[in-house]
Amino acid sequence: MNAKHATYPGAFHPLARLLHWLMALLILTMLFVGVGMVSTVSEKHQWLLALHKPLGVTIFVLALIRLAVRWRHPPPPLPADMPLLMQWVAHASHWVLYALMLSLPLVGWAMLSAGGYPISLGGSWHLPPLLSFDGETYAWLRVTHRWLAYLLFVTVLGHMGAALYHGLIRRDDVLPSMTFPRRETVVVEPVIVTPTASEPPSSEPPRV
Repeated sequence: MNAKHATYPGAFHPLARLLHWLMALLILTMLFVGVGMVSTVSEKHQWLLALHKPLGVTIFVLALIRLAVRWRHPPPPLPADMPLLMQWVAHASHWVLYALMLSLPLVGWAMLSAGGYPISLGGSWHLPPLLSFDGETYAWLRVTHRWLAYLLFVTVLGHMGAALYHGLIRRDDVLPSMTFPRRETVVVEPVIVTPTASEPPSSEPPRV
């Protein structure tokens, strides 16, 4: 009896998994950078701000790529025994994450434009302003950007908590589908070939 291993069919596409963990690292870095920008007024603030801008643009671009990958390779279904309310919350939290990953960089871009600040991505790379200079709009967008960042922080915490719940308590296939997919064993039974009785055996002696 031979056993052959196949990749677990309920896993996310490898590119989706790569983008997920790359963006998780970038978003956590962005959140820490944002906290550092708020808590310091020293020269480090300018350094953190210079890092904050390209990080936001990178997350925005990767979110668009990830949406395209999701459309091309739909995610695996949630476990059938998972309560409907939990399934709805899981789907809703994913779309909230996508909305925040796209809206936060755009709001930040518009905020800096309204404040008359240059949007440098490093070196001679600059983004064009989205809005003309307007102090009132800048103040409103700054508050909006801050509250969206708080919402992103809470959503990321909830996402991490849900992943631990699936991995440690439910022990289902949700966490492995985005980490290291399980492998299922496909058993291949031996095939026994028996001679057909279509022709009776010859009774003649063999010729020499």
